[in-house]
Amino acid sequence: MNFDPRYSGRNFSSVGTRPIRPDGIDKVTGRARYGADFNMAGQLVGRVLRSPHAHAIIKKIDTSKAEKLAGVKAVITAKDLPDLTDGDAAMYDILDNSMARKKALYDGHAVAAVAAIDARIARQALKLIEVDYEVLPHVTDVDEAAQHHAPLINDQVFTEGLEEKPAKPSNVTKRTQFGHGDVHKGFAQADFIVERSFKTEQTHQGYIEPHACVASVNPDGTADLWVCTQGHFVYRQHCAQLLGLEASKLRVTSSEIGGGFGGKTHVWAEPVALALSRKAGRPVKLVMTRDEVFRASGPTSATSIDVKIGARKDGTITAAEATLRYSCGPYAGSWAEIGAMTAFACYKLENVKTVGFEVLVNRPKTAAYRAPSAPMAAFAVESSIDELAREIGMDAVDFRIKNAAQEGTRASYGPVYGPIGIGPTLEAVKKHPHMKAPLKANQGRGMACGFWFNFGGQTCTDLNIGMDGSVSLAVGTVDVGGSRASLSLVAAEELGIDYSNVKAIVADTSSLGYNDMTDGSRGTFSSSMATISAARNAIKILKDRAAQMWDIPVDDVVWEKGHAIAKGEKYGNLSPLSLKDIAAKSGTTGGPIAGHSELVADGAGVSFATHICDIEVDPETGSTRVIRYTVVQDAGKAVHPTYVEGQYQGGAAQGIGWALNEEYIYGKDGRLQNAGFLDYRIPVCSDLPMIDTQILEIPNPNHPYGVRGVGETSIVPPLAAIANAVSNAVGVRMTHIPMSPPRILAALEAEREG
Repeated sequence: MNFDPRYSGRNFSSVGTRPIRPDGIDKVTGRARYGADFNMAGQLVGRVLRSPHAHAIIKKIDTSKAEKLAGVKAVITAKDLPDLTDGDAAMYDILDNSMARKKALYDGHAVAAVAAIDARIARQALKLIEVDYEVLPHVTDVDEAAQHHAPLINDQVFTEGLEEKPAKPSNVTKRTQFGHGDVHKGFAQADFIVERSFKTEQTHQGYIEPHACVASVNPDGTADLWVCTQGHFVYRQHCAQLLGLEASKLRVTSSEIGGGFGGKTHVWAEPVALALSRKAGRPVKLVMTRDEVFRASGPTSATSIDVKIGARKDGTITAAEATLRYSCGPYAGSWAEIGAMTAFACYKLENVKTVGFEVLVNRPKTAAYRAPSAPMAAFAVESSIDELAREIGMDAVDFRIKNAAQEGTRASYGPVYGPIGIGPTLEAVKKHPHMKAPLKANQGRGMACGFWFNFGGQTCTDLNIGMDGSVSLAVGTVDVGGSRASLSLVAAEELGIDYSNVKAIVADTSSLGYNDMTDGSRGTFSSSMATISAARNAIKILKDRAAQMWDIPVDDVVWEKGHAIAKGEKYGNLSPLSLKDIAAKSGTTGGPIAGHSELVADGAGVSFATHICDIEVDPETGSTRVIRYTVVQDAGKAVHPTYVEGQYQGGAAQGIGWALNEEYIYGKDGRLQNAGFLDYRIPVCSDLPMIDTQILEIPNPNHPYGVRGVGETSIVPPLAAIANAVSNAVGVRMTHIPMSPPRILAALEAEREG
């Protein structure tokens, strides 16, 4: 690849403007096609039978009665999804999670599935499947699961990351550690030390559209999958491997997506739908109910975190330490590891240590949720930072500014930072009018910082120029937050044409090279880099065609503002040729004009944000109301500022719900008690104030336009900002998320009782 990704500091014409989104009309008129909107001739209805037990051995499954029911075309169990993972433990976990093999590991774990001619018959068939369970003791709490006497979920798990392999199996799958310096020496230098323990409960991403797909396995061995996903190329790889298909024979098309936030980065029901279609010989549509989404698709980790931070009287932090325990569901993960990496990433620390423990529990397999693992770690650290500032007698913002990481700082997780935005966001917050607004009785103000890595990854893009001068841009990153508009702006900027002449689509897996998942805030970052590269390749061809049309050397042609220009006085009689002029002649100058790019987008550029929250607490009921909320975040370069603001607001809104209301509630029987939006309450518009935003632009040196990812960082600070606001309002340090009315009342009562 001959492409220079370095930031060039150019001025922009299209990038930074706010055109109307290309998918807007379809979405507001209902014409947009989501996962459940696709249908195929002769398709069947798929339904899944799920375990009613949190932990049980599957002794026997009898499907004979269901198979005899008129209208049933296929019934499958784990036997129809044989183990083809060839020792790949991660893929085996995906297989086992899609369909339980020996044990049901959580309430809602799939154990069988049917395909029938309609939903009524499919439901009847599920009732005819007889499963003989041997119920086992279960554990759903992360702290209880980490105890040596807890029920074992997998007796083949021995904790990794210890100096010696333990003699006994455990629910703790892995220990990881990050940091540098000597924390014991640092704490010895401290005049003040704060030490606290925190807990956060498990939450769901809360996307409005349930998981949905239509699968069709054809007699010739090819297959099609239409699915709501954040990464159709990854779905193709996983499904092909699990079903023994050649990847090239499985075409996956991504639909519009009604929210994902990390929850649609994993296959759940898609291998089951393909297996049903293969057995039935007909297409199968499988759509999860809301109950199934909650019970059987990935929520976040529940966490238990201990934090200790010390500082001198002048406000310099001398040492910081955290121990983080994250639940993973019944399969190994790296959620605590990510939490341990992000915990102290905002600060310049000489002595820092974080230790993470991954813990198995009888809950659904944990999945990513927007900056996965970081919000919980930030809640614990930023709450402790606030408390330490108070003990020292410093303003909470000034304390953070004094200790904020800078360019050249060695991060707590290892790398040395380039240009970063934590300092500028804090300075902006200090000057923001929100910080000076008066508060009333029972109201409190809190602020907090947040960090996210951002990712790049494998990316492929095609740019085709039609004979009418219009441009088609085919990308492989699913549009989860407006990237088609942003990428069209980038193509228009690079080619020097109007935004309205560019049409971006998300291509299927048979039409474009491999693209990584749209996660890690990588969509616009990586695909814009590939779009710039593809456009520059197309410009080379446009210049060559112009040279042919003029009959001059191509080295004498330059590209400026959408036109080929013959440079030099000897060409003074040659008028510039527009992209449209050149495209119109493409049939006689060498054929279609296109640009292609495939690259690994490195240097995503880390992201920081600082949030301010005002909250009012009713001391009689414990109810809360967010009065005002402000997000300040570094975007590198905001390609489409309206979308960037929307990402900031969306992350804050989800964080507010997480902080105040949302949690999975399990009964003593290990079954989920609130698997629906009536009992699992996400915030609605009437719960929220207008969320104000301020975009800062500290260019990412590793992107031609300076772009950083923006989608995830905005959910990192809210838990801590709101906890600090509530704590300031009620005068009691809140240490358990969500801060629901009963927990606030309990904290107040405990304070009164001393």
